[in-house]
Amino acid sequence: MAATKSSFLDKVLGRISRLDAEGLQTVVQRLARERQFLENLFNAIEDGVLVVDERGRIIYFNQAVTRLIGVQADVEGRPVSEILPEVNWEQILRGDRAGGSRVVRQEFEVQFPRPRFLRLYAAPLDAEAAGSIGVALILHDATEARQKTFEAIESERLQALTLLAASVAHEIGNPLNALHIHLQLIERQLKKLRAALRGEVPDPAARGQKQAAPDMEAAAEAVAKLDQFLTVAKGEVNRLDYIVTQFLQAIRPAPLHLRLASLNEVVEKTLALLQPELDNRGLNVKLKLSRTLPVAPMDPTQMQQALVNLIKNAMQAMTRGGTLTLATGESADGVWVSVADTGCGIPQEQLNRIFEPFYTTKKKGTGLGLMIVQRIIRAHGGRIELESHVGRGTTFRLWLPLHERKPRLLEAPSHD
Repeated sequence: MAATKSSFLDKVLGRISRLDAEGLQTVVQRLARERQFLENLFNAIEDGVLVVDERGRIIYFNQAVTRLIGVQADVEGRPVSEILPEVNWEQILRGDRAGGSRVVRQEFEVQFPRPRFLRLYAAPLDAEAAGSIGVALILHDATEARQKTFEAIESERLQALTLLAASVAHEIGNPLNALHIHLQLIERQLKKLRAALRGEVPDPAARGQKQAAPDMEAAAEAVAKLDQFLTVAKGEVNRLDYIVTQFLQAIRPAPLHLRLASLNEVVEKTLALLQPELDNRGLNVKLKLSRTLPVAPMDPTQMQQALVNLIKNAMQAMTRGGTLTLATGESADGVWVSVADTGCGIPQEQLNRIFEPFYTTKKKGTGLGLMIVQRIIRAHGGRIELESHVGRGTTFRLWLPLHERKPRLLEAPSHD
């Protein structure tokens, strides 16, 4: 189609000076028919087709564009950035030359005329020329596909919850079994302690005989063993509490209570909470907090929970003398906090699995901590970046958007 059209125009332009009135009329009629054909074709497709000139002003759009983003006929000639401020027009209008490709792909959301998720493909109209004479934009409605993706994620989440429910019995079973054994040992030691304090002979064959005085050496030995068994029992109770708490946080996430807050303050409060444990482990702490960090909408309590999980993982990955580094920073559209350790690192083959429920590289881990961190950051509309090198350490970076997404209304065109 393109080659035929080009050939036709070339022939016309080469002979236009020799055409009479009837010939020019025939050419105009054919061009009009082709224009009508193309316009009908563009209006028949579901994707939006929008054309802008080299200055970024709208010169054509089909009916699908009206349906997708609510524009009307009077927007022709207006800057396209007024209609779609969500899109990086600077990248599109320069043709993405730095990336080695003149085709640009972007994804964004619109709220008018109704919430939609759009994929945009942009390419210059004159790709062969040194300078583009305009840009063709294709708007594809990916809302349904994205919804299916969310449904698939939700299905995976339900499967994960099923796995959680099935696995928690096994996770709780180990400490319960240890508790049962140690309670039996405690019961035996208590019997020996009572006998020793009453001066009874422990030998069943000599039962009924009395010693002159309580056996204090046997009593002291029983007390020492009781202390040992109670320490183990308390440790298992704490382990049970940790497993149950993590499990409940995974299956019963609390709703976000967003307010403008500083990541620096969240980091400092989290560090103050965990400083005694860090000191006890003999770990060093480096703070690299941005002095100009802007506030961002977040739930400080849940962000602190996410940082606690990451810092505890970092502590358990390091030996005495290791260094924990906490840093914050910002970009054009978000703020971030990173948690870095100098531990053993995570092998490449395990990186894709560390967010799975009950997958852990630690002997006494629950495998739920990172799943909870991921849920919290997703709820904030942020993202997680992970970098790890075996033998050198791991860095998690949590990104949060600077602003909540708000509905956008198109401005009425001026009529002056």
